[in-house]
Amino acid sequence: MTAASVVVVVVSWNARDLTLRCLDSLSGQTGGGQPIDVIVVDNASTDGSVEALRARRGIQVVELRTNTGFAAGANAGIRATSAPVVVLLNNDATADHDCVENLTAPLLRPTAAGDSPLGATTGRVRLRGGFTRAGSDSPAGSTLVSAHGERWIRVEGGTSLLNSTGNELTSSGNGRDRDWLAPASSPPAPREVFGFNGGCAALRRDALDDVGLFDEDLFMYYEDTELSWRLRRAGWDVAHISDAGTEHDHAASSGTSSDFFLDHNERNRLVVAIMHAPWAVVLRAGVRSLGRALAGPSRARRVRVLLEVGRRAPTALSRRRQIDRTSRVPRSDFSHLLVDDATRNHS
Repeated sequence: MTAASVVVVVVSWNARDLTLRCLDSLSGQTGGGQPIDVIVVDNASTDGSVEALRARRGIQVVELRTNTGFAAGANAGIRATSAPVVVLLNNDATADHDCVENLTAPLLRPTAAGDSPLGATTGRVRLRGGFTRAGSDSPAGSTLVSAHGERWIRVEGGTSLLNSTGNELTSSGNGRDRDWLAPASSPPAPREVFGFNGGCAALRRDALDDVGLFDEDLFMYYEDTELSWRLRRAGWDVAHISDAGTEHDHAASSGTSSDFFLDHNERNRLVVAIMHAPWAVVLRAGVRSLGRALAGPSRARRVRVLLEVGRRAPTALSRRRQIDRTSRVPRSDFSHLLVDDATRNHS
């Protein structure tokens, strides 16, 4: 492979056709006006993905022996290149024709005097397909729910909706997609955003060398929020690039109603809060989770998650102390970026 300035890393697991579609969308993309390189990290797929990928010219395949999750898979791809900018793209997404160029351009420019260095950019992700408001008789498992309770269901020819314009933090420790289920016709989102969405982001190599890669103990979910915290605490900015677009099949690999998704999402929300969030946020997150475990649905599963959080808490607290000792920016500097759990999107 050439020594490109921009390398796109795609992590895949048993999703051959989706991954090949993703790679098709990267054909002809540029970064800094030059051709890009593409690395696909395969997490021990058994559906013929590796054979299909190796048949593709110009693709570097990193084949892992076990399913290591998104965090470790992304790290394997990042370690496989020395490019100054690494783009992360979900394998169940397709990139608009100028996505990589627009997403990486700010990271390839010198930092202006007096500005904080830019460590990551995050794009504008649309949900694939159309949607309409769900009725009272719509099956619960087929609906998507917004932060303020609006329910949507996929239909042919429906409204196009957003998946993300970056990651935001709530006052109870949730790391969530900003503008989740907002109309895709909404005006461009503000450039300032707390964190990047790991399914459509560009990361500066210098920033990763400074703070480290993804936390592989998280396996998947919240790994982008956790790394965003470390970037922010080290003085690196994160910016939303509204003209860097992708289209995404939301949770095509794991499904949002599966125990796997729910367990990892709830566990990692609390673990990342313990590592990084203000203590008031940690307290609210803990009380909320405990209340749901005692009085909400799926109590046995939620108690199991809390026990796992308790097992991981000492390590998370140790990481918190370590980050506090080495950080350049206090976490209080980001209090203005916390939003209420029921806050509507910016549009």
